[in-house]
Amino acid sequence: MTRLKSTLLSVRDLLATAGPVVLLALLLLVAAYRVLDPTPPRRMVLATGTDQGAYAEFGRLYREALRRQGISVELRATRGSLENLQLLARGEVDAAFVQGGADEVHEGDAPPAPDLLSLGSLFREPVWIFYREDTARRRLKTATVDSLAQLEGWRLNIGHPGSGVTNLMRRLLAANGLEAQRLQLSQLESTPAVMDLLASRLDALALVSAPESPLVRMLLITPGIRLLDFGQAEAYSRRLPQVSPVLLPRGVVDLARDLPRQDVRLVAPTATLLVREQTHPALQQLLVQAARRIHGEANWFQRPGEFPRAQAGEFPLSAEAARFYESGEPLLQRHLPFWLANLIDRMWVVLVSIVAVLIPLSRVVPPLYTFRIRSRIFRWYALLRRIEEEAGEPRHDARALMDRLQDLDDRVQGLSVPLSHADELYSLRSHIALVRRRLTTLPEAGPAPVPAAAEGADSPQSGQHPGAPGDPSPAA
Repeated sequence: MTRLKSTLLSVRDLLATAGPVVLLALLLLVAAYRVLDPTPPRRMVLATGTDQGAYAEFGRLYREALRRQGISVELRATRGSLENLQLLARGEVDAAFVQGGADEVHEGDAPPAPDLLSLGSLFREPVWIFYREDTARRRLKTATVDSLAQLEGWRLNIGHPGSGVTNLMRRLLAANGLEAQRLQLSQLESTPAVMDLLASRLDALALVSAPESPLVRMLLITPGIRLLDFGQAEAYSRRLPQVSPVLLPRGVVDLARDLPRQDVRLVAPTATLLVREQTHPALQQLLVQAARRIHGEANWFQRPGEFPRAQAGEFPLSAEAARFYESGEPLLQRHLPFWLANLIDRMWVVLVSIVAVLIPLSRVVPPLYTFRIRSRIFRWYALLRRIEEEAGEPRHDARALMDRLQDLDDRVQGLSVPLSHADELYSLRSHIALVRRRLTTLPEAGPAPVPAAAEGADSPQSGQHPGAPGDPSPAA
């Protein structure tokens, strides 16, 4: 029981002395945590595109990649890049796929929001213009179309409002001098447009999509449907900075059937993944890491490891993305769970700063602790000294002083101190014993001293002799 009491007192003294420093450290940590907000939200919204497009396919891959890190991703199907930009600007989604050049203002389109950041270029999105072979034979007397100018007067679908293909096709057609009045333009969504093309209600349609799109792959192998060959692809890339020339190699779609039967030249903008400035940095880091795994493999238009890359396009590159492209995945995330690695990665600078502040403060804790323990002992010395001083006075009550000294001794015997300070406790008790021995050797106080006047009255007067009247003497 005594040992437990001593331990509890030691803990109390330690808390009393170190508590303010610990409390200050906790307050600094809480303040830093609230400011830095190192823990990402457990849910985010990703805007993709049409259900049958490549963005939707990639969205499902991103959702699975982030699910393994404990992040739930809601996929928001949209009509395309322009709608994605609008959703980002309104703060309704955290991230979105956007086609390069889709933010260009054209015919009343909303300007891009200034607080959007890019996570880099993800993949090339070729412009696929599929046309009916029978229409080409009827109008051009040939099955091969290699120029947009040859589509004059055709029934052409250029993508539904809200998609990035609409703006891009307007520019491509304008570069060929084709006015809207010289074409029968429609703006159907991708799936209805494909159905109309197959049913001969359209002569051609334009898609801007990665080759992973199911609609693209289906049209590439559909009999009677041909892919326009951009014979002037290099010229387009010089005139329009949003696109670059790419080549669809012969047989890449189906080697056994030799599809396509010759190389096809195409132009392609580059897709990017945009986030809002308010999107949590940890989510940005997870997204760009997922992009490396999803888009880093080879496909028809890129070599392994070519994408993603730190090409921001029309929007500034996110600081998190720039750090990833420069140094790769954070070292801690290779060995620790994401939540812990992210917490350390974002808090270590603050932790170092807090430690730098607390080290000088912590140096005062041991002296304060020692002072607190010693003060518990030394305060009894004041009472002991008072007893000793009173014992030296002429009129003292030795019994009362002994009683007070015994009471002091009883209290000191019940005093608990850590073993490191036991020598000081025993020193106090030895001093009490020393004063007790002194008290036992002191005599009891004598009678009160006679005042000087009274002493003079009782002494023999000058001129008187023994035996005089009034003076008792043996003769009497």
